[in-house]
Amino acid sequence: VQLQASGGGLVQAGGSLRLSCAVSGGTSTSFSTGWFRQVPGKEREFVVYASWGLGGTYYADSVKGRFTISRDNAKNTVYLQMNSLKPEDTGVYFCAATWYKVGLQNPNRYDHWGQGTLVTVSS
Repeated sequence: VQLQASGGGLVQAGGSLRLSCAVSGGTSTSFSTGWFRQVPGKEREFVVYASWGLGGTYYADSVKGRFTISRDNAKNTVYLQMNSLKPEDTGVYFCAATWYKVGLQNPNRYDHWGQGTLVTVSS
């Protein structure tokens, strides 16, 4: 399974971006999918996961109500819609996939990672 993240960029605070995670070598619905972000000097931070098989999603409190995870089965792609962006949302965003269905806030649960896409939110 390979993941390819894209869609990052520079945006002003209050703006929006949509990140994409293209899945190859498997179907996006077979896995649980997560998004994480990381800034230099800090650990990778959980953002959201979707356990597609169980139909559940879970968001970090810091992004709840502003970010939405979704998928397009025909394109085998998972999206992260990010609205009302804040400077503290700045970081490299990674998509990840795993066969696990629980404990998905833990990055160690994920077997497959995309290369990351940089999101910069200016104040």
